[in-house]
Amino acid sequence: MQKIKSLMARQGLKSPQESMADLSPVENLRIPSKEELRELREQPIDPQAEQEIIDSIEEVYFSNDSFDMVQHELEKLPPELNLQELEEYRDKLKRQQAAVSKKVADLILEKQPAYVKELERVTALQTNLQLAAVICTNARRQLSVAKEGFTEASLGLLANQRRRHLLTGLLKSLRTIKTLVKLTHMEEDYPGAIQLCLECQKASTSRLIETIIPLFLFFPPFPLTLALFPSLSSAYFWLQEQLDVALSKTCKHFDVSHYTKVQLAYTLLGKTQTAMDQLHMHFTQAIHNTVFQVVLGYVELCAGNADTKFQKMQYKDLCTHITLDSYIPCLTDLCKALWEVMLSYHRTMQWHEEHDKQETTPTPEDAAAAESDELAVDRSYVKKKLEHGLTRIWQDVQLKVKAYILGTDMSNFKYDDFIVVLDVISRLMQVGEEFCGSKSEVLQESIKRQSVNYFKNYHRARLEELRMFLENETWELCPVKSNFNIAQLHEFKFMGQCRSPSVSPSRQAVSSTSPAQEELSLFQQYQREGNPFEMHMEHKEEETEDVLASNGYESDELEKSVYQDYDSDSDVPEELKQDYVDEQTGDAPLKSVPRETMRSKKKSDYNLNKTNAPILTNTTLNVIRLVGKYMQMMNILKPIAFDVIHCVSQLFDYYLYAVYTFFGRNDMYESSGLGLISSRLRTTLNRIQESLIDMEAVGENAGVHGPAEDRKEKVPSPHLSQLVVLTNSGTLYGLAQRVVATESLVFLAEQFESLQSHLDTMMPAAKKPFLQQFYSQTVSTASELRKPIYWIVAAKAIDYEQMLLMMAGVKWDIREIMSQHNVYVDVLLKEFEQFNKRLGEVSRHVRIPLPVSNVLWEHCIRLANRTLVEGYANVKKCSNEGRALMQLDFQQFLMKLEKLTDLRPIPDKEFVETYIKAYYLTENDMEQFIKNHREYSMKQLANLVNVCLGSHINKKARQKLLAAIDDIDRPKR
Repeated sequence: MQKIKSLMARQGLKSPQESMADLSPVENLRIPSKEELRELREQPIDPQAEQEIIDSIEEVYFSNDSFDMVQHELEKLPPELNLQELEEYRDKLKRQQAAVSKKVADLILEKQPAYVKELERVTALQTNLQLAAVICTNARRQLSVAKEGFTEASLGLLANQRRRHLLTGLLKSLRTIKTLVKLTHMEEDYPGAIQLCLECQKASTSRLIETIIPLFLFFPPFPLTLALFPSLSSAYFWLQEQLDVALSKTCKHFDVSHYTKVQLAYTLLGKTQTAMDQLHMHFTQAIHNTVFQVVLGYVELCAGNADTKFQKMQYKDLCTHITLDSYIPCLTDLCKALWEVMLSYHRTMQWHEEHDKQETTPTPEDAAAAESDELAVDRSYVKKKLEHGLTRIWQDVQLKVKAYILGTDMSNFKYDDFIVVLDVISRLMQVGEEFCGSKSEVLQESIKRQSVNYFKNYHRARLEELRMFLENETWELCPVKSNFNIAQLHEFKFMGQCRSPSVSPSRQAVSSTSPAQEELSLFQQYQREGNPFEMHMEHKEEETEDVLASNGYESDELEKSVYQDYDSDSDVPEELKQDYVDEQTGDAPLKSVPRETMRSKKKSDYNLNKTNAPILTNTTLNVIRLVGKYMQMMNILKPIAFDVIHCVSQLFDYYLYAVYTFFGRNDMYESSGLGLISSRLRTTLNRIQESLIDMEAVGENAGVHGPAEDRKEKVPSPHLSQLVVLTNSGTLYGLAQRVVATESLVFLAEQFESLQSHLDTMMPAAKKPFLQQFYSQTVSTASELRKPIYWIVAAKAIDYEQMLLMMAGVKWDIREIMSQHNVYVDVLLKEFEQFNKRLGEVSRHVRIPLPVSNVLWEHCIRLANRTLVEGYANVKKCSNEGRALMQLDFQQFLMKLEKLTDLRPIPDKEFVETYIKAYYLTENDMEQFIKNHREYSMKQLANLVNVCLGSHINKKARQKLLAAIDDIDRPKR
């Protein structure tokens, strides 16, 4: 059916419904004649065959878009025409046309009765509409006659009668006013004037008297001035203007008695609602005038001339002329002035709340009297107007302060000055929250724009400064007290002064100094006197921090004692056996260090003193201070928290990358197979290098490659200071500097860990995964740098090559069991003793923590054990007695080594023992051994096959084992 309708549309035919909609008169519709319909219906055809013919029609004929059937059929003609085929195709088209025409005829005959019925309804509706038009025309004509004959004449009489009645009442009122003027002018009896006013009201005097008489109460000059006006109406308007001026004075300095008189006057006037509308207009005007005058005063003062062009400027343009020196004082005065306006509005609301309570409290005399509807409406209107005005006034304040904030480029401000600006704006937002519960989106957005702009420039400068620090850092120990904590730095004082990060620093100072006022709002604290914007200058940190110790120790005596060698027999000074009190800090007494305690210390714990003072450098301290400054900014302004934390992470990233670049980057350990750098650490280093380090700045074509925008966010890689020497064997290849650098990084990571909870509270919920990833993938990897950094020392501190040469000269194909170990073991142990001694010498300058000494010993022992295995793998001939000698040598090495170090278990002990025992394996066991022990190199495994089994198995079996070794090694290539 759908196809039939579509084809009808293509041929210009319409369905019965469409035809009915298009034709209003019946005559316009052409219905096929009965002969035509009969001819179409009488054509004999099978319904199924008819449907098949219709289905055989191409889909393109049923499309609704413009379609040229003739063009379509012509394009289908083959290049060579065949008359018979054309006639057959023509007959097919005729059959399709006949089938469609017959189907159309059936549809028309089927829908014709419904069409005729609907057409009859349309005709009836047209007749009814014509009748309705006639009725409306008659009604309008009769209404016009009634208006002219009754309304204008009768209502005109009523209006004249009402005007006469009003004039009569006015005459009585004027006579009463004349009496009142004489009375008040002669005696200035204001209570008498009020009494007369009440009498006039009881005598039903006109509304004019009720509005003018109460003004005598508030304007004593009225009786004297009234005679100056030519008419009563001009005096009435003058009194209203004076009352409006009195109302405007309450916007800046609210006075209860003054405002009470004004409201009483308006109440007696019956214009309570009008007074409230006027009051809000005066507050808006007061905000505008106040901010303009404050900014104009500073601009003219800084300009230094009497040029009046500034007075004609718009406020927004005027804000752009504020100088950097006067920016903060002007901002403070601006907020002080706006505070006075908002405080006046707050006290106005309080007055109305108290006034409503007094009026709604019933008294014994009038308990039964119901409150009038008019007063109830007035109170409801005033309440809603005041509540709505809170948001409106705060919005005006925000817009004025926003224009001031954005009028100056603060990117070059000093950090302390910018913090003061943030503090003032934070305090203003706190005022807004207490004033109307607003989140101050306008202020937040404006200060966020300035903060992001300032912080990008500030952070860029700090990164460059950090690079300069790192390139000039000699990695010497910064002497700090043993109880050093970041809370002692004034940059972190704000963390201890507030319970919530949302509180501004100035409020924190108030909370810490006056706990009793902690729960009071700002409007309660400063309702009578004072101003909250005077606090930020008064609560600067006055105390100077004292975190450095003399020479890095609590006292000179303690310094001398801890420098004593653990194994020395020198006596401990007597004064150290007594309790010691730090005179500088007043810390708790430090117990003396007995000789037995010193001797009982672990040999591997190279400590300078029992208090284990933190190991950090000046650069570390600078980074920590910088983090504190960043957190101050973030604490005051939460909207930029993510930007700040991202920059904080870059500070740590750059420090970590610098330490790795200076002390840990070395290609030697890549081939050692020790897995010194974990995949997590390697990923972190690659990420830092790609996102933060400007590698092109070092090359000759710096600036040519890469977009400037991308490079602007990056920092060149730092270079180690030439004063730091890492190649001197006497200093264990700069071990002291390596310890200071690495452990200062670990210390920095520990401080970051302690700040995680605080940072998490300030991070937006959507960005918290970034913070978690930073801690899990970057901060936690700091201690992992110990392995690659100290491995370089361990690899050079002991001569492993010499040991290999000595092992190569040992004869292993002996025929008898030896009771004496080889000389190379003694040489190796002597190397370890020398290494231990050097560690002790380094520890006199820098404390070597236990984890560091453990890593150093682990590396040295691991390298020594691997060297032993390599030496055993170089053996060409070996007997069973020779294998026993290897075990004897290794056991002797372990026994003496355990006396030098407390590291347990000995690293890679099984690595050596397993390799030696593998010489006793059979052919089948050796094949399984090769598959299970891939930690050995191909050369080491091949030596087991050739030397151990070479004389016991045939060539084919040996080749099979060597092939298995080659298969294991192939994936590594």
